[in-house]
Amino acid sequence: MCEWDDFSARQVFARDRLRSDDSLSPFLLLSEPGFTAAEQRRCADNWMRNRIAAASEDRESLGRQVARKQGSRIRLGYLSNDFQEHATAMLLIETLEAHDRSQFELHAYSYGGADEGDMRRRVVDAFDGFTHIGALSDAQAGQAIRDDGIDILIDLKGFTKDTRTSILALRPAPVQVNFLGYPGTLGADLCDYMITDDYVTPRSTAADYAESFAFMPHSYQPHGRQASLSPPPDRASAGLPEQGFVFCCFNQAFKFTPEIFAVWRRLLQATENSVLWLLASPRAEGNLRNEAWNHGVSGDRLVFAPDATQAEHLRRLQLADLVLDTSPYGAHTTASDALWAGVPVVTRPSATFASRVAGSLLHAVGLPELIVENEDDYYDLALALAHDPQRLASLRKKLAENRATAPLFDVAAYTQALEDLYRQMEARRRANLPPAEIGARSHQAR
Repeated sequence: MCEWDDFSARQVFARDRLRSDDSLSPFLLLSEPGFTAAEQRRCADNWMRNRIAAASEDRESLGRQVARKQGSRIRLGYLSNDFQEHATAMLLIETLEAHDRSQFELHAYSYGGADEGDMRRRVVDAFDGFTHIGALSDAQAGQAIRDDGIDILIDLKGFTKDTRTSILALRPAPVQVNFLGYPGTLGADLCDYMITDDYVTPRSTAADYAESFAFMPHSYQPHGRQASLSPPPDRASAGLPEQGFVFCCFNQAFKFTPEIFAVWRRLLQATENSVLWLLASPRAEGNLRNEAWNHGVSGDRLVFAPDATQAEHLRRLQLADLVLDTSPYGAHTTASDALWAGVPVVTRPSATFASRVAGSLLHAVGLPELIVENEDDYYDLALALAHDPQRLASLRKKLAENRATAPLFDVAAYTQALEDLYRQMEARRRANLPPAEIGARSHQAR
């Protein structure tokens, strides 16, 4: 809601809760400034410890996995409630469709609703088997996964909304993987591996994650080239003024902090006729406008974009001049959407996974110069680009040229690298070896 009068007290409250009990949600901690990845791991461990213990009886009751002959296809199980018009599905769909079916058998375990839209039908068609487990208990869902002989269970939710990490606590598959949906560790005894890259999780941070790192060679995040990108609408139809620079951030409002909003206000004050284009957030809009007014910026210079279909969102996004990232919980899908739409993104990563995703994407699209080290550099770079049309146009030209060849949008190469990780996981399991770091590091970490 962006009610920030007591914002400074939140960190004290969260630290007290982290020390005293298991009631602090790991997801909420991702957006709190000042917390380290090590503290995020401790929070996840605390959150799941009693839940894992409570699942022990059901875990023991699951039947043994039926042994299958050597050389059979590796059975992948994807676990989520977002197999419909959702950011996770939109990012992953082309990779699912590109999987080598001679080597892999794909199963979905869905506990979410079905919107019956085009994305839902497309996702269902991408799997060899699609099982609805929403009405099943955790034990029943775990047994269904075990009965299907899943070799590698890939969780796409983590601790995000409506998750059922409790199914992972049953260990229904011999190898379990944390992938895409949650930018952090799930804590001890849930997943063996995390699909990552060496920018979001440098090798030196391995102790901060319960999972072994499975490194992708570029960004951990998939994004295809099939998303439609029609010509942009006119500014007026998008609610934007006809003239003036458009700063943009389509991250959800819970990622905003007083510090980052103060930088945005300074940019508006220093850039005549500019506006800040934000995603509609009815509960936060009044507070944000008041925050602007109280610091000498007209609240009318905040423009809120309503919900839109993905195609329409990508179409209007091209009207932005520059995307401004948040911290410590930064842009993920919103960053890759912006880059696909041809809009540069300025980001200021810190030490946590959640803060470093946009930096990973910028490396994978060939624009690491848009990654800055601190708040002052963030402001200076954004201001310089807003006041130097030629420099900004050069960046947009570079992004447009890179889009056709950049690893970020190369689904075929991405899928092959992901499949290689799955093969390594399965080979270690069949050799009775414990999980360990696997994959090719790109040495892009700084």
